[in-house]
Amino acid sequence: MKILQVIQSAFRTLVEEQDDTIVWLSENLRCAGADISVLLRGHACLYAVQSKVQPALHLGDWVQTQPADLTRDFANLTDFNVPVYVVEEDLRERGLAGRKCLPGIKVISRKRLTEVYELADQVWNW
Repeated sequence: MKILQVIQSAFRTLVEEQDDTIVWLSENLRCAGADISVLLRGHACLYAVQSKVQPALHLGDWVQTQPADLTRDFANLTDFNVPVYVVEEDLRERGLAGRKCLPGIKVISRKRLTEVYELADQVWNW
């Protein structure tokens, strides 16, 4: 069974956690043998061009000592041969079209979205 993870909400739990929960889930599903792919849409298209580790969160005396590192997380996905796509028009609408995407992330047009969806047996929207 092929699963397409569609991530549309960016930075959900990213400030207080070590990872984006769905990117983390995708990596763990792949490590467990799942056949998955990831599609970045909407605000999550920023993940495709993110190149810095998230700043540490400070709450009083407590500090999040292991902030999220999306560059590492997406490198792990592509190293595990997980296809990762980002929608070109979503990048353009957010002023990100000229920025370089992380290695292994494929930029696709909205016109080609049906091709990506047709490859999946299940689509999980986040």
